[in-house]
Amino acid sequence: MKKSVTTGLFLSLFLIFSCSENDDFSIPDTVDPDPDAGVEVQDFMWKAMNFWYFWQSDVENLSDANFPNTPEGSVIYTEFLSSESDPGKFFDDKLLFSEDRFSFFSDDYVELTQSLAGISKSNGLMFGLVRQKANNSELYGYVQYIVPNSNASTKNIKRGDLFTGVNGTTLTDQNYISLLFGDSDSYTLNMASIVGENAEPNGNDIQLTKEVDLRENPIFLDEIIEIQDSKIGYLAYTGFTNEYDEQLNTVFGRFKSSGVNELVLDLRYNPGGSVNTAVLLSSMIYGTNSKDVFLKALYNEKYQKVLDDSDTELRRFFAEKTGKGTAINTLNLKKVYILTTTGTASASELIINGLRPYMDIVQIGETTRGKNEFSVTMVDDRGNNYIYSAERASKINSKNKWAIQPLLGRNENAEGFSNFTSGLLPDEPLQEDITNMGVLGDLKEPYLAKAIELITGSSAKGIQKVELPIETMTSSKMFTPLKDNMYVTDPPIIW
Repeated sequence: MKKSVTTGLFLSLFLIFSCSENDDFSIPDTVDPDPDAGVEVQDFMWKAMNFWYFWQSDVENLSDANFPNTPEGSVIYTEFLSSESDPGKFFDDKLLFSEDRFSFFSDDYVELTQSLAGISKSNGLMFGLVRQKANNSELYGYVQYIVPNSNASTKNIKRGDLFTGVNGTTLTDQNYISLLFGDSDSYTLNMASIVGENAEPNGNDIQLTKEVDLRENPIFLDEIIEIQDSKIGYLAYTGFTNEYDEQLNTVFGRFKSSGVNELVLDLRYNPGGSVNTAVLLSSMIYGTNSKDVFLKALYNEKYQKVLDDSDTELRRFFAEKTGKGTAINTLNLKKVYILTTTGTASASELIINGLRPYMDIVQIGETTRGKNEFSVTMVDDRGNNYIYSAERASKINSKNKWAIQPLLGRNENAEGFSNFTSGLLPDEPLQEDITNMGVLGDLKEPYLAKAIELITGSSAKGIQKVELPIETMTSSKMFTPLKDNMYVTDPPIIW
């Protein structure tokens, strides 16, 4: 799938609006191009961005004044759309605000929307990439975790293992995308070991094969740890995927019935996902008072006016039930310990920011990614205001499979705070150590050991001096269709 390459790492928030053909709201008519010009993809992109984009008023090319709805305006508009034949470059170069790090496009909306359900073509190896100390242009990879029941889970490779090459070629900042994320479904990793401050090949090789429709359950690990008077629930959660909300609620039911009174939420490798799931998870942690505000959404000037005129409720509240009507199992905690890295983004940050007005958040680890805007999956379906809806798949222009994922707005918490574009700072700074990553869920794993130390007040054996801190350049999750986006399946918008 072709995707845009943006600066920095991504963190976005998808909104999937369930609108009907009889909705009262519709985007105002705008100028149409010459139908024979072959610019229908660019036309869809411009019209969607012209109305929905958060920074519409800041992008000169998106101004309503540029293309009046007249025959002359149609000529000018057609020339503008034709000025770039590549729709991806058109989107990136002509429609995006200069400060936008996260909006992107896809040339296959089917692949993109499948990823919202945790379905992708993958070998199940989740890893980060780090620059070598000896040669800054060379990279090495480290395994963060392995998806159960994947191809990688059948191989002799585990968390903390390192690799420096693919198919005998050393990884660099120029070739890693083609070697690791290219069209080839199979490749051989050239494994490595730490020598001094660098990773060097050790002669071992691991062959991996990508599988179609691999489903990753984001509930990677859940366990109950009993230490002194504390019953600690530990949840390693790798993505906010709403297809697993019922199972997540069952986990908290077990925590609740077992008397869990402390919670460690591991979001180190969680780049985001469903906002609805973030609301539910926050309710499982804090409480189910549906009068307590979890977030308030802010949009661009055009759509904000539509919402203001219709007096639409823009706030989201803590939930009493799941989307299927199951009562939320809540721990009603006053404090939660959340583990973070630079890969913690989007809905993960939404959890931290949304809960902070109500409870004590002890954030352990690194500063998070820093994305407080949300976006929406848009396709060429004018009848649904370009918002993707699975129920309207037959209405999408069959000649146009492109989708865009533009930023639509920004979320505030109950106190009106949303300014964390530089990330959320940890209360207890800690970096992962490439020489001592440990096993997730093990009491000696450094991050979990630190949380247990803070909970119990006694030193844990897993806490040691960080010998070689990991400074992740990027990760495998940033090259999936979902990346680090967040999405909503039942938005707080009444059409």
